[in-house]
Amino acid sequence: MNNNSLNIPVTNLIPQKAPFVMVDKLLHYTDSEVTSCLTISDANIFTKNNTFTEPGLIEHMAQTVALHTGYKYHLLDKPSPTGYIGSIKSVEILILPQLNDTLETTASILHEVMGVTLVAINVTLNGKSIATSEMKTVVAK
Repeated sequence: MNNNSLNIPVTNLIPQKAPFVMVDKLLHYTDSEVTSCLTISDANIFTKNNTFTEPGLIEHMAQTVALHTGYKYHLLDKPSPTGYIGSIKSVEILILPQLNDTLETTASILHEVMGVTLVAINVTLNGKSIATSEMKTVVAK
C-alpha cells in the first residue's frame, strides 16, 4: 500500500456514518493486519465525563476490523460491505482513554472463511497496550 492510499477518508471504507464513526484514519494495511487510530473528542457519543467508555472501545475495535474489510473491498473496486460483531471471545480493558488521547489499534486476522473473520485486536495509547480482544466479525450477505 502506498502513502496515497492511506489518505482515503475512512468513511469511504466503513459502513458506519457520523456520529457512529469510531476510527479516524487507516495507518497500515496488509492482507493479514490493519492499524487504525482514533483521537477521543468530547463530541464522541461514547465519551462521558472526559473518558472514552468500554462500549466505545469495543466498537472502536470492531470498526478497525471493518476498516480492514473495507480497504480490501476498496482494492477490488467494490463498495464496503456491512458487517456485524458475531461474537466476542474475550475483552480485557486495562485503562480507559481520556479526552484528546489518540488510540492506535491493530487487528491481526487469525482466520477468515466465508465472510466470518476471527481477529486478535490490541489497542495502544502512547505505545502501551490498554485493551485487547478476540472477536469474530461477520460480513452481511
